[in-house]
Amino acid sequence: MKSQRFLVIGSILLTPVLLTGLLLGGDKKKPKNDLCAGGNTQSFCTAANTCGSATSPCVVDIRRSDGESASATPEIPDGKPNEAFCVKAGTTIRFVSKSKNTGFVLDFGTSSPFDTGTAIMGGADRPVSVVAKKVGCYTYSVGACTAGTMYGMCGEDAAQFVVSAK
Repeated sequence: MKSQRFLVIGSILLTPVLLTGLLLGGDKKKPKNDLCAGGNTQSFCTAANTCGSATSPCVVDIRRSDGESASATPEIPDGKPNEAFCVKAGTTIRFVSKSKNTGFVLDFGTSSPFDTGTAIMGGADRPVSVVAKKVGCYTYSVGACTAGTMYGMCGEDAAQFVVSAK
């Protein structure tokens, strides 16, 4: 009887840990056009797709999109959701959400262009500014949640950007 009680209690305590591992441990989502899988990503960067400068930050709007997805849209001419863009090393990137009651998480995994080394968390009332320091091509997970909705309040997708040399 004691062993059955121990098994039931252990199962109850272990279930949330296993579910969390299954939800977070899945395959990382890949962007539709995987720029980082290609060779020379530095040649991708042009004046038209470079966001920000040494004197002004690159602003990226994070939103929860229709269905179960999220998007990151840089403020560049003709900027599209989750489309790859460029920043020069040393540029400040300001992640914001212009959507009311929206929070976001950006996860770069083990390879991040920032010194933070952790996921970036912010929201409509809490923009986050970081400086892109490491040259390279980066894929990141974009998660956005809207408070006050019942079904499907969070969305996730993948996006990319390139940090080019100064």
